[in-house]
Amino acid sequence: MSVYLKQGKGWRYDFTLNGNRYTKAWFKTKKQAQRAEVLKREEVLNGQNQREEVRTDITFLELVEKRLDNVKAYNSPRHYQDYVYLAKRWVKLWGQLMVDDITDTVIEDFILERSQQSKAIGNKEIRYLRATFNFAKKKRLIDKNPLDGIEFFSENKTKRYVPPSEDINKVIDFADPDTQDYLWIIRDTLARVSEINHLKWQDVYFNDHYLVLYTRKKKGGHLTPREVPMTNKVFKILTRRYENRDPDKPWVFWHRYWSRKNQKWIEGPYNDRKQFMKTLCAKAGVKYFRFHALRHAGATVMENSNISIGTIQKILGHEKRSTTEIYLHNLGASDRQAMDVFEHAR
Repeated sequence: MSVYLKQGKGWRYDFTLNGNRYTKAWFKTKKQAQRAEVLKREEVLNGQNQREEVRTDITFLELVEKRLDNVKAYNSPRHYQDYVYLAKRWVKLWGQLMVDDITDTVIEDFILERSQQSKAIGNKEIRYLRATFNFAKKKRLIDKNPLDGIEFFSENKTKRYVPPSEDINKVIDFADPDTQDYLWIIRDTLARVSEINHLKWQDVYFNDHYLVLYTRKKKGGHLTPREVPMTNKVFKILTRRYENRDPDKPWVFWHRYWSRKNQKWIEGPYNDRKQFMKTLCAKAGVKYFRFHALRHAGATVMENSNISIGTIQKILGHEKRSTTEIYLHNLGASDRQAMDVFEHAR
């Protein structure tokens, strides 16, 4: 019988019958593993279908590579980049281990260590690792997700900083002309950065004054379009850029960069441009904010102008009203009216 002990984990059976491999772990005693192997052999010889225990072991590195390929195909470039950043740390620790060897104890020790930096970081590790092992479970590479019993850390929520219009104007003024166009388009469409980075001329409808933005931030990772009306500012910027465009480039914003991987110059859309915001905010002498804050600022302006939450939700491209409500930071007129009524009634 192919029964063996792995120190610190337990007993395991592993045998091949009729060209198929059967393995299961971790049993507390050798006797339990031997008994389980006997039962499995009997089930296989009797022709019983037990597909859930037919296993093919892979290393954690192989699992991560499969998962990254999946994320790259079905999710946004930003999400893929986040995954790569986290996965590098995992692979450094567990890359050569078999997936079965990464137990809940191993994961929990890692999560606790990461949470010492911040609870938010610990929770992010939980989300991405859980998704990785759920992917392995779906592909029938493992039977159990080692993160199933691990709970999220409680985080202290703080009010999100929303830059005032004056600060946004200052930052734009300190940018170069091309970056000014870029920031104005994000600001006046309330778009996600990834949507503007991959905006193509074919999706700009000048005659009807709207453009089509695509996002993968939907259930299932499907690329989903939405129409956003152009402000006069956006129309003027895009008209000027269209007249001066390179006809060989389909993107509204693109760059030429050296690819270390391919060892050559490549022309294409941006993936991320967050680095220059710190410099611009410092030059403008304003509190640091990132691109996403422009969506929050725009939603706040609309809310203060009594635009309905349904319309704001549609422009932002949210599936749920509750997500849009996160973007609305100011006290509304109804809130103030309620407190006035309360004050005079008590």
